[in-house]
Amino acid sequence: MANTNRLSSTSVMMAVAMMVVTAAAWGDTGELSTEYYYMQGCPMAEMIVRDVMGDAIMKDPTLAASILRLHFHDCFVQGCDASLLLDSTPGHKAEKDAPPNRTLRGFKVIDAIKEALEEQCPSMVSCADILALAARDAVVMAGGPYYDVPTGRKDGFRSDAADTAALPAATLNASALIDVFVKQRDFSVGEMVALSGGHTLGVAHCANFKNRLSNFDSANQVDPSLEPSLAASLSRTCGRGGDGATAPLDMTSEAFDTAYFSGLQVNRGLLTSDQTLADSPETAMFVNMFAEDPDMFFYTFQQGMLKMGQLDLKEQGDVRKSCRVLN
Repeated sequence: MANTNRLSSTSVMMAVAMMVVTAAAWGDTGELSTEYYYMQGCPMAEMIVRDVMGDAIMKDPTLAASILRLHFHDCFVQGCDASLLLDSTPGHKAEKDAPPNRTLRGFKVIDAIKEALEEQCPSMVSCADILALAARDAVVMAGGPYYDVPTGRKDGFRSDAADTAALPAATLNASALIDVFVKQRDFSVGEMVALSGGHTLGVAHCANFKNRLSNFDSANQVDPSLEPSLAASLSRTCGRGGDGATAPLDMTSEAFDTAYFSGLQVNRGLLTSDQTLADSPETAMFVNMFAEDPDMFFYTFQQGMLKMGQLDLKEQGDVRKSCRVLN
């Protein structure tokens, strides 16, 4: 009975999100289309993704953050082509085993989705599309906005650990983030800040924020932009658990809400790349806007996710039978 209630709650939450916070009708976008799998003869594709995601998040709500992170880390390296999902082979290290990706999780959920789709629509739904759809469903199931996901992506043939240098580091300041997002990939500053708001879900490892706790300057001081009680708590956490210990990225780390931005306003951003958004004039206005206006955050996040899902689309590609290996 408890499981039935949880599934019903998930369905209601998604329906409310679709009604209250609606995305623009994207229709066809470039070579992608919201009708792609209907035209390909697999009209149940999105429902299959949603059902597997619903089961997974019902069992482990923290997976919402994990799946969203997988999509981001995939798209920022060689585009949205599921290169992140490929396993390493003897003598070759793939993206997933590079240092920035070693703490990622959720790969088994993507495997389960792919297996279910292969049973229904063999060799039809790309792993890249699965990631994009699963990330959208993760956001919605955590209380965030629904948005249409145009599909038709192809899976890439290359996955190299060295390529992960393109991922924005947790230590970047606002100017460096603008270089990566705005100048290199044509996001607006507002979209960049909204996408950073994806950190309203999940946790970060001490390895990614310990730079703010010690050796911050020549006097070995804690980063002065880190709220003192949070700094003390984080120091204890990392002192006990080392680089692998974790801390929540905001106060409601399983809910997609504006707590991330409210935290930045009071110096409770966990990563340098988070707190810098509230400290830079170019980005602070968006932090304040999103903290006060959830609908504006949701809308701008939708716009950013649509754009991110189309980074460096492949003209040539494949539809893998297994997301972990090439056909």
